[in-house]
Amino acid sequence: MRWLKFGTLIIIFLLAVYAVSMTFVAESKSFTVEKEINYPVDKVFPQFNNLQNFSRWSGFFADNKNLTFDYFTPYEGQGSSMSYHDKKNEDVFGDLFIRYENPNKTLRYQLFEGRNRNPYLIDLKFIPENGKTRVIWYVHTPKQPFLKRSLNLISEDDINQNIESGMITLFNILGNKVNKEQARENLKFDSLMVEEKEGQLLLGVNVNSKNTKDALFKNIVMNHNKTLNFITMDLGKREDEYGEPVLITKANNFKDKEVSYYYGIPLSKRIGVSDNNFTFRTVNASRNYVIYYRGSYSGRISAIQQLLQQAKKDTMRTGDLQQTFLEEPAVESNTVMKLSLPVYR
Repeated sequence: MRWLKFGTLIIIFLLAVYAVSMTFVAESKSFTVEKEINYPVDKVFPQFNNLQNFSRWSGFFADNKNLTFDYFTPYEGQGSSMSYHDKKNEDVFGDLFIRYENPNKTLRYQLFEGRNRNPYLIDLKFIPENGKTRVIWYVHTPKQPFLKRSLNLISEDDINQNIESGMITLFNILGNKVNKEQARENLKFDSLMVEEKEGQLLLGVNVNSKNTKDALFKNIVMNHNKTLNFITMDLGKREDEYGEPVLITKANNFKDKEVSYYYGIPLSKRIGVSDNNFTFRTVNASRNYVIYYRGSYSGRISAIQQLLQQAKKDTMRTGDLQQTFLEEPAVESNTVMKLSLPVYR
């Protein structure tokens, strides 16, 4: 009994000491984190004001492979938002909002974690300097109840670590983007070439669509978003872990009233997929007749006909046409793609 009383007194004493110490800890905390990234602001800013981009590399989210996301219109800029939750831990969830945007200059995030009604306020300033960008994070943590103020003692280190890991990932992502853009600048469009293509493993969907200008392209955009979201959100793949999307179809089906196609995104290896809507497809290595095309999606037909005519002239057998989107399909009047027709003797 004496030991029970003694233990109770110790606990009361420690709680009293803790309570007194919390009087010296602020109910919230403000601090600044400054990072520099070796890319211009017009490349960096879209990775912050588009929350689908931000969630793929940010250390606040990308390091947790169990998170799933929902995005709400508008998908970028002021007024955009997203919610997230952990598939394995129901206590981990929240919402992120963009409350203010001055393009290429400033952003304001508001982040609500869990059931806390007090948000993190994060102001971002983007300063261009000789082809580089200085990003300054002004972070204001939520107000904490009196007995939880100790969380403010560790929040700065955690946030610093998340920002650091995220900026490293962003640097790698932008490196891949810039390399692709530089390679694209050297492409020769509308000229028929011969390429030896390595095999690919695609993960995607089989689709039937009406073959009218608007219906077909809208269908492609829908299935692109569906496939990309599954690979990035459900499978947790980052941008440097998958390739450019490929649409595979019969080369001459542009004449048909309805077309069947497979839309897939390249992955490096086969993994377990529980959603039966998605299937893997192996594309074998082959010699291809190739045309790089830029223009309206409906205008690609003349380039396809040129490929078919060349194959006929050379008395070559042909495989399925592969349409690789060098830029994500978004606007019918402005597509950039590589049209590849496998040929055989």
